Amino acid sequence: MVDYHAANQSYQYGPNSGGNGAGGGGSMGDYMAQEDDWDRDLLLDPAWEKQQRKTFTAWCNSHLRKAGTQIENIDEDFRDGLKLMLLLEVISGERLPKPERGKMRVHKINNVNKALDFIASKGVKLVSIGAEEIVDGNAKMTLGMIWTIILRFAIQDISVEETSAKEGLLLWCQRKTAPYKNVNVQNFHISWKDGLAFNALIHRHRPELIEYDKLRKDDPVTNLNNAFEVAEKYLDIPKMLDAEDIVNTARPDEKAIMTYVSSFYHAFSGAQKAETAANRICKVLAVNQENEHLMEDYERLASDLLEWIRRTIPWLEDRVPQKTIQEMQQKLEDFRDYRRVHKPPKVQEKCQLEINFNTLQTKLRLSNRPAFMPSEGKMVSDINNGWQHLEQAEKGYEEWLLNEIRRLERLDHLAEKFRQKASIHEAWTDGKEAMLKQRDYETATLSDIKALIRKHEAFESDLAAHQDRVEQIAAIAQELNELDYYDSHNVNTRCQKICDQWDALGSLTQSRREALEKTEKQLETIDQLHLEYAKRAAPFNNWMESAMEDLQDMFIVHTIEEIEGLISAHDQFKSTLPDADREREAILAIHKEAQRIAESNHIKLSGSNPYTTVTPQIINSKWEKVQQLVPKRDHALLEEQSKQQSNEHLRRQFASQANIVGPWIQTKMEEIGRISIEMNGTLEDQLSHLKRYERSIVDYKPNLDLLEQQHQLIQEALIFDNKHTNYTMEHIRVGWEQLLTTIARTINEVENQILTRDAKGISQEQMQEFRASFNHFDKDHGGALGPEEFKACLISLGYDVENDRQGDAEFNRIMSVVDPNHSGLVTFQAFIDFMSRETTDTDTADQVIASFKVLAGDKNFITAEELRRELPPDQAEYCIARMAPYQGPDAVPGALDYKSFSTALYGESDL
Repeated sequence: MVDYHAANQSYQYGPNSGGNGAGGGGSMGDYMAQEDDWDRDLLLDPAWEKQQRKTFTAWCNSHLRKAGTQIENIDEDFRDGLKLMLLLEVISGERLPKPERGKMRVHKINNVNKALDFIASKGVKLVSIGAEEIVDGNAKMTLGMIWTIILRFAIQDISVEETSAKEGLLLWCQRKTAPYKNVNVQNFHISWKDGLAFNALIHRHRPELIEYDKLRKDDPVTNLNNAFEVAEKYLDIPKMLDAEDIVNTARPDEKAIMTYVSSFYHAFSGAQKAETAANRICKVLAVNQENEHLMEDYERLASDLLEWIRRTIPWLEDRVPQKTIQEMQQKLEDFRDYRRVHKPPKVQEKCQLEINFNTLQTKLRLSNRPAFMPSEGKMVSDINNGWQHLEQAEKGYEEWLLNEIRRLERLDHLAEKFRQKASIHEAWTDGKEAMLKQRDYETATLSDIKALIRKHEAFESDLAAHQDRVEQIAAIAQELNELDYYDSHNVNTRCQKICDQWDALGSLTQSRREALEKTEKQLETIDQLHLEYAKRAAPFNNWMESAMEDLQDMFIVHTIEEIEGLISAHDQFKSTLPDADREREAILAIHKEAQRIAESNHIKLSGSNPYTTVTPQIINSKWEKVQQLVPKRDHALLEEQSKQQSNEHLRRQFASQANIVGPWIQTKMEEIGRISIEMNGTLEDQLSHLKRYERSIVDYKPNLDLLEQQHQLIQEALIFDNKHTNYTMEHIRVGWEQLLTTIARTINEVENQILTRDAKGISQEQMQEFRASFNHFDKDHGGALGPEEFKACLISLGYDVENDRQGDAEFNRIMSVVDPNHSGLVTFQAFIDFMSRETTDTDTADQVIASFKVLAGDKNFITAEELRRELPPDQAEYCIARMAPYQGPDAVPGALDYKSFSTALYGESDL
């Protein structure tokens, strides 16, 4: 017997208790208390007292007639206590102590006390109601006592959808009358005045007794009389009120209406079995509908993510190079935009998809449904494989872009170097063929011939000095071809022209030498000073040209060490300038000496030195040019040194941040691993701790953003290596994504544990015991138990799985449940799923079939009409759309097979 006083704080009914007419009280969420001040103003309304007398008398007689008696006056007929004791025996089915038959007042008081003691034994606390008041015929106390009996024996045990007593009765009325127009049951007074609610209750359970559509809201007396007469005639519910009493009262008495309605509830209690069955089916269908919605969401999200991966991979695998650095840098910028803008949301979608999948599988396990198997190609593993392919393509794409930019940079440098050397060479060869083809020696004098021979020797020396440049031009052209330079055709054409011209110059030089040698015997003397000048001036002039070429040569470096090497080489070159200047002065001195001798010997020199075109003016001009180019070279090298120092600063800046962020991510990954196996507080505490931990990780994101900015500067500076750190931006990004995914998965695991705990009714102490047992045997803290560890854990929990035939068979059965894929590992989620199934109960296919059978009236099939009548509209249509036609021998038109439908809800294993 329920301790009604402990559960509901007692019914109170007495002169100081509140209540209307015959009293009030407090319990069941103060449901005995009045709802507003208007109630208290009408506390002693005679109309209410009249309604209570009539209703309570009829209610008592509905039970007393089972014992062959009744009462006429509720004030008088209970005064001796005999019929009161009889009433309690009828409604409780129990025997009370033997009454005293004397007529004296003391006998009556003793009998009434026996009745009151019996009421008190049922957990009802009677406040200010004593036997003397009942024996004296106190109407208010007598009505209060009867109302207490009605509450205890007619209303208290009513239960609908986890609500009981008054609230349960009200909910029952609301559900039963919901489909009826003009009926809106909100209370036990005004909602019943027009009589439609009474008629709706009868029609809902016995539609053949009431023509509801013919009732009018503006005719309450007819409606009430119709319902009361039908109830008395066909439902054995005595008429407890007169229609006029209800209609002519501003607000009918709540206790009277509640008592009357409770009689309807008990009259139709046989239908409660069907309602319970319908509730079970609604619950099962709601779970199935929600799971189907989650499955559809998963399919859609998986399709979208896979389609994005499918579209993105070909773009990342496209390795068609562009012709210029600018075009390749644009492709690199597009790739950075993809990494910054387009990929991060997809990382979140992938993580959320895995969380949704795990949550769905948990809900399916908790509701005894088969595991969800996505469409072919849309498994989590398929998405992970596609994602891995994407990241492989991504990594290869970035490496290719950087290598291609390096190649194009090298090509541009070589092409410019080729053009510069080719231009210098072409300028030198200009007019050389015409010079070599001259036949001036045929009419020249002996002295002129000697001069021509010396001049040709100087030219041959100059020609030999240019051989290295031609070879360099050819080598650069060959390298451009090997590196697939886009303008190789023009380069090859120009190089071939230079080589052909060089061969022609060689042939012409040889021919001219042979012609000059034929007349060599005619030569007498030669001006040795001019000859020495020419011989020394030519290589010196070539040295200056080479120096100017080197000083104007382009350079490309990537490190401080490389630029310092160039600076060192340039310093060495500058150290040779004093010697070169002395050589220049010596050469000019030879020219001056030749002029002095000619003047002193009155020799008339015919123009410039016949042996060379390199005049003192040319030497001085080129020397001045060299002097100008040296500081320019100094400036260029210092600028490059500054740039490389800036690059080194960027490297160190990135390394400093990366060497903090990288270990931080690793530390957080290890801490999450420890958190996931520790047991501190309730699951809600753990979940709150993890979410705070997640927020702290998210708050660290600006450090990643700063590192990305520094990495952007490094890439824009075309810095390709960093010896100051082992962390690359790619490593940091992958670690960060893994960190976010891991904390999100860990939070999801705890949420699923809470879901499992709440759905299975597992207490916090049980959950902590499960976690403590699991952690104790998880020696390596890997988050999973091997078979032997799991067996030891089961033994510690009291399972008989020792090493004998019976124990091994039981252990193998349990392993097939917790490790269906035979991976050899038991996760904590699988462990608590198993323990929750061992300690709790869930709906099964057999229970759902039994519920449908109740709704079908024990038939092997059910009709659409029955489903629509017993279930909410959306769930009724859900069943009708999915149930197959019934094929049994007792089938009728429109029969539906609820057995196969129920079995399908739980998978083939329940067949």
